[in-house]
Amino acid sequence: MHNEPAPINLRMNGMIARFVGIVAIALGFVIGIYGLEDRGTRWLQTALGLLATGMLAQSYALYCSVKRMKELKGQSKS
Repeated sequence: MHNEPAPINLRMNGMIARFVGIVAIALGFVIGIYGLEDRGTRWLQTALGLLATGMLAQSYALYCSVKRMKELKGQSKS
């Protein structure tokens, strides 16, 4: 058995994070509009949580993209 760690696929991680971020932000806006109409419910807090989750996912996708570009530039110079 080999004890080598699996290589990190930054491109796939970035694509998944970007998709999750887009969906979470879209749902956050839709639920937020519903939450503004119904004042007594927790929909507005749920929408804010989804918006924050979407922003974090988008930030991670940006991190993956930048790190991948640095790796690609490092490989081309070698």
